[in-house]
Amino acid sequence: MTVYRKALFDIPADIIYLDGNSLGPLPKSAGARVNRMIEAEWGQQLIRGWNDAGWMDQPARIGNLVGRLIGAPAGSVVIGDTLSIKVYQALAAALEMRPERKVILSDSGNFPSDLYMAQGLVETLGRGHLLRVAAPAEVASAIDTSVAAVMLTEVDYRTGRIHDMPSITAQAHQAGAVMIWDLAHSAGAIPVDVAGSNCEFAVGCTYKYLNGGPGAPAFIYVRPDLVQQARPALSGWLGHAAPFAFEAGYRPADSIERMRVGTPPVIQMSALEAALEVWDGISMDEVRVASIELSELFIGEVEARCPDLELASPRHPGQRGSQVSFAFEHGYAVMQALIARGVIGDFRAPDIMRFGLTPLYLDVDDVIAAARVLQEVLEQELWRDHACQPSNPVT
Repeated sequence: MTVYRKALFDIPADIIYLDGNSLGPLPKSAGARVNRMIEAEWGQQLIRGWNDAGWMDQPARIGNLVGRLIGAPAGSVVIGDTLSIKVYQALAAALEMRPERKVILSDSGNFPSDLYMAQGLVETLGRGHLLRVAAPAEVASAIDTSVAAVMLTEVDYRTGRIHDMPSITAQAHQAGAVMIWDLAHSAGAIPVDVAGSNCEFAVGCTYKYLNGGPGAPAFIYVRPDLVQQARPALSGWLGHAAPFAFEAGYRPADSIERMRVGTPPVIQMSALEAALEVWDGISMDEVRVASIELSELFIGEVEARCPDLELASPRHPGQRGSQVSFAFEHGYAVMQALIARGVIGDFRAPDIMRFGLTPLYLDVDDVIAAARVLQEVLEQELWRDHACQPSNPVT
């Protein structure tokens, strides 16, 4: 596997990490970069760091690094804020582009926070908008001329099922709707071509497959021909055309910078910028080939060793992202027993055990060893240990 770069990550020697789809591991370069930012830049340059250390340019500079991984042209992606904020901005802009329509279409496999943000925006606007939620397989048939915006997460966070981005985007456009894609489980996991899909907006986080660290800032893509008409909704001062003119009224920047809101988190962005160096010289097509190889192996090993588990992910590798999910009634307890034995995945209610297959730091031996531990936990019913029963705040 040409993409294998485990030496670039700081992963404990006794851990098999299968949770990069929730929080990527620490790249070794990130600590040194953050220390340099704190000690040499913040410590020595103080406020001069905004200019001399390039802090103010980070959101656009890092946006271009992310853009390369999602098929976005330079100058069309900016970093900042949380994914929920970027969902809100994209959706608000989309609704303004279709003022005569009132329906937001999403699916029941979408991440709940996206739906919460849509519900909150509908209530805030108070203009009779409606959030319509279809089953994932029925989304395409639910797109009609009442729909203002279609808002979907490309890769389902529970099962890893993939929506057909080009096809659904084309259907949305045929019906006159605006298309918004959430790439939280796509960026750094599968090849994405936002420009080729012709979607209007895309958003995503950077702490999963991009390894930016807990709380790493999100990104937003706006199709270049729309950037000067997409209203950012949250009129933060750093989205202003001239932030340091301190004008009384708001004038959005003429570029993707208009989607900036508040002061960027420089320490976190420094960690993210270092983390993205891991991707130098790697193509997403190579990552995808290696990811499928690992996931197919993992499914085969688990099904042979653990017949009580039910595959919750699509069987065909082309229909799932870079994770594999299995359903089991006592999935939470099983996952806690696995974690206690050095195999870290995670759990999503009501019964889904998720395993991220990330070829940057996982190999064939890791996958086979993880399946063996899972077999041991199930055959010996180690999950029945009372320590595995209480529910932790984060699952």
